[in-house]
Amino acid sequence: MTATKSSNSDETEPEPAVPVVDAIRAAIADGEFVPNQRLIEADLSERFGASRASVRTALVELTSEGLVERVQNRGARVRAVSLTEAIEITEVRMVLEGLCAAKAAERLTEHDRDQLRAIGSAMQAAVAAGNLLDYSGLNKQLHALVRTLAGQTTARSVLERLRGQNVRHQFQLAMHPGRPSVSLPQHLEIIEALCAGDPEAAEAAMRRHLRSVIDTLPEVETTRIRRINSL
Repeated sequence: MTATKSSNSDETEPEPAVPVVDAIRAAIADGEFVPNQRLIEADLSERFGASRASVRTALVELTSEGLVERVQNRGARVRAVSLTEAIEITEVRMVLEGLCAAKAAERLTEHDRDQLRAIGSAMQAAVAAGNLLDYSGLNKQLHALVRTLAGQTTARSVLERLRGQNVRHQFQLAMHPGRPSVSLPQHLEIIEALCAGDPEAAEAAMRRHLRSVIDTLPEVETTRIRRINSL
């Protein structure tokens, strides 16, 4: 007798190698899914090769993390973060990323220093060429490397979730006119302190950088609103 396919194929489909919750979280953090974008279970299931049940469970988990919100009669969507919340998130980042910078400064190998210096050189080249997209990507790469080098898994986990919530504000900040000329010296200062193996200087440099982000976010939001109103 020929075997028939189960009518509930949703439960029998093989799951992807990367858990679907991680894949959706990464897509939000990388800006592939933008704030207020609807997250349709069928589309996500097809895109990530996961069952509808797994997608549903993933959306519930991401809702609890603050990355997704459920709207009555409209399903799930990427949660938009207000300016006030973006500032609060960055205040938390300032403490945790400062901690990570201090930890990383104590653990660096020569290979790690070479990686950091290479990112710094690439950042300088991107700013000199006016390539803001490359600079934005290198910015994310630097912060991710510091989190990894710190070896502080709890802080790293929290920071990666916060990054996903704040992705829109981070991108707009990177594209803000004149911002790279301010943040580049700050990033180079962080790299210098890390490579010198100075935990206190590395933490202070990271905190100064993120304090600068906090101070600039209201200006970025005002520029965004003006741009929308002018359309």
